[in-house]
Amino acid sequence: MKYISTRGQTAPKTFSEVLLMGLAPDGGLMLPESYPQIDAATLQKWRGLSYPELAFEIMRLFATDIPENDLRGIVNRTYTAETFGTAEITPVRTLADGIKIQALSNGPTLAFKDMAMQFLGNAFEYVLKKEGKTLNIIGATSGDTGSAAEYALRGKEGVNVFMMSPEGKMSSFQRAQMYSLQDENIHNIAVAGMFDDCQDIVKAVQNDAGFKEKYSIGTVNSINWGRVLAQVVYYFAGYFKATQGNGEQVSFCVPSGNFGNVCAGHIAKQMGLPVRRLIVATNENDVLDQFFQTGEYRPRDAAHTYVTSSPSMDISKASNFERFVFDLTGRNAETVRSLWQQVSTGEGFDLGAKLDEIRNRYGFVSGKSTHADRLATIKSVYESDKEIIDPHTADGIKTARGLREAGETVVCLETALAVKFEDTIHEALGSIAVPRPAKLEGLENLPQRVQNVPNNAETVKNIIRNALDK
Repeated sequence: MKYISTRGQTAPKTFSEVLLMGLAPDGGLMLPESYPQIDAATLQKWRGLSYPELAFEIMRLFATDIPENDLRGIVNRTYTAETFGTAEITPVRTLADGIKIQALSNGPTLAFKDMAMQFLGNAFEYVLKKEGKTLNIIGATSGDTGSAAEYALRGKEGVNVFMMSPEGKMSSFQRAQMYSLQDENIHNIAVAGMFDDCQDIVKAVQNDAGFKEKYSIGTVNSINWGRVLAQVVYYFAGYFKATQGNGEQVSFCVPSGNFGNVCAGHIAKQMGLPVRRLIVATNENDVLDQFFQTGEYRPRDAAHTYVTSSPSMDISKASNFERFVFDLTGRNAETVRSLWQQVSTGEGFDLGAKLDEIRNRYGFVSGKSTHADRLATIKSVYESDKEIIDPHTADGIKTARGLREAGETVVCLETALAVKFEDTIHEALGSIAVPRPAKLEGLENLPQRVQNVPNNAETVKNIIRNALDK
């Protein structure tokens, strides 16, 4: 299995090369040359597998340069009941109205990002040790990626993490999870701006080829192919939990900001998983909803990105979206380069002529949710099921309820546990006690380590230089 860039000007790479790469040298994103095809007989054979066994079977199709025994070891170290609280890893439950929720938030940081990041941490350590290399991770987070990355990579041999977050834009719990880590290889950087500003700095550093090479810069943002691959696995697992077999179809509803999570669902569908529809749920930052409704992709700048009560989705430039557009345009790298040139000028593009293909061939539909919708959904789920859901998952459930068709099985992907967003939960439900794991009691009171900086890529580069040139 070789990997190519969406912009067509990077030589084919192996899985291990792509794992450490982040953005391709030509500015594009890496994807397999083709998607492995899974037939009905293989699906049936996989149905009874444990989560680690399923992860191994899927990942071995993509990580063909890693010996199978080594890959199995990485997977078995990652997906344990000790780390995720249950041997099922991603159990599926059903609400009173029939909507299903796939639990993805049982990892160390209580967010779905742990599902991929725990794998990435172990895979990085394996590849770096094998190749005698070090890797310095630069990332941006709107809330959950950062803590998931830091908890997966803290203390890992040969890895340093420089994680940017928008100053003052995350919940107090999210900030405490990241900034309270005292590990020497973890560096938190709070940027005066929005998530998209942080993401732009990541891209600016990645696109400085000399700096990137000198300091061995990589990324764990959702553009990292290893993360997308790990996320593909739970679509298969969720499908098996939600069906009995016999070729049944399932639709997945995915709260979306950066398009990484639902991109993994797109890949699972392309592999042959019987996915009927992929329902994209946005908050007030509805650039993706606008695209799937009209075909117009009009990214916004930070000044026009709303600060909402589902902050991990406060994103107006969806980094992973390029992967889907590459497939949608028949894998035409020249077209993708042209479209993203329009994005870089702030113009965006219009693929309205492809709406039928987007909906009928690829199965994408979308909806949006507002703050009032989130509060109402959190309240209604608590009243009907005595469950407390987080605001992002509420965006998904609200959208799924609005778009579900008669007889359609819809699985909503859980985004995080409610304790990460207590202020919003209290606004919806009053002064109710929001459960939190015992190990996280008093988290917000721990000492915090963070550097506050202006929105400037050179400032961030200097932080990296000062840390690594010692």
